[in-house]
Amino acid sequence: MAFSQQKTDTWLDQLLREKASPGLLHVLNNPDSFQYQLIYTKIDRNKNNLPTFKHYLLHVDGSRYFNPASMVKMPTAFCALEKLHELNKPGVDKYTAMLTDSSFERQTRVWTDTSAISGFPSIAQYIRKIFLVSDNDAYNRLYEFVGQQSLNERLWRKGYPNSRITRRFVSMNEEQNRHTNVIRFMQDGKLLYEQPATYNPLPFDFTKKILIGSGHWDRNDSLIKAPMDFTTHNNMPLQDLQQIAQSVLFPASVKPAQRFNLTEDDYQFLYRYMSELPSESQYPKYDTSEYFDSYTKFFFFKAGRSPIPSYIRAFNKTGWSYGFLTDVTYIVDFKHQVEFMLSGVIYVNSDGILNDNRYEYEQVGYPFFKETGEIIYQYELTRPRKYKPDLTRFKLNYQDQ
Repeated sequence: MAFSQQKTDTWLDQLLREKASPGLLHVLNNPDSFQYQLIYTKIDRNKNNLPTFKHYLLHVDGSRYFNPASMVKMPTAFCALEKLHELNKPGVDKYTAMLTDSSFERQTRVWTDTSAISGFPSIAQYIRKIFLVSDNDAYNRLYEFVGQQSLNERLWRKGYPNSRITRRFVSMNEEQNRHTNVIRFMQDGKLLYEQPATYNPLPFDFTKKILIGSGHWDRNDSLIKAPMDFTTHNNMPLQDLQQIAQSVLFPASVKPAQRFNLTEDDYQFLYRYMSELPSESQYPKYDTSEYFDSYTKFFFFKAGRSPIPSYIRAFNKTGWSYGFLTDVTYIVDFKHQVEFMLSGVIYVNSDGILNDNRYEYEQVGYPFFKETGEIIYQYELTRPRKYKPDLTRFKLNYQDQ
């Protein structure tokens, strides 16, 4: 999918409006205020279980900026596994101890991880944390492993020239984010591979100014009566995120150049942690009063901390920051043999001030995802299918740690 201007399918708009509550209708009637975008991906199988995909769009606009927040963790995780596979160093895999050193200003080191069985950090443990609870430090470490230049070039080569990942989730300036750390892969005290510090010399196109809101609080807790400048921030259009997720969930559905270079074990590993719930994880072990099961499951789950039926799995990644909420998900209902993808973003910041922590996530944002997801799910339960999908590939074992 490539969109240079806003795209809307009347059918999807009508489907939502026919079933919408007054609250959802208010959002649908104010696309400029809420800046929402939605992609519903209908999946049909043939007699050989091969899927085809039909995308229905609602106010999708690749040129309209939204802050992707933690959504950038998803492609970073995929790129980390791809790079690890391509390194092809004996003994180095996603479970190998990965020790991060500090080699430039404001960088920090990580040599241990008490949440892991081994007691050491690894690519695998970072990916678990990213998908289970959207851990920021885990993302930072994978960003450092892949490297800013490599990370962006990999995405551009796969057909996402409008996407860019320019920063960690820690206070650093643009120059500091271009530098990434020395990293060592160790086994039983023996060095298997050392990756030197890297620097990205490539320029980014920051000619288009991106200004959001009417005011913002800066890092010194001062109210600045001017929009917040996102010009140099991470940027990933919704349609890119949808295709990146689809390329891993259904690699045969995209062109070979768009696929990540992953092994079958990588795919199964990703499917597990994209769908596992915090309560099912032992390493890491989470406080489920804080990290409840729908903590990172927005579409028809999170509002009200809705319980997730045992026969439904959401393979997804979410992001939330600065009033923007995003979710890209693949829903599987094993009981009713239903599958579909939903990708959405909404902006909920009625006072126009950023960094004041007064966003309408609970009042408007999460209910938007819950209700749109429910409407699409109910439609999917009743729509005719010539062939029922065989969803065996996505039935996973969540017991082994």
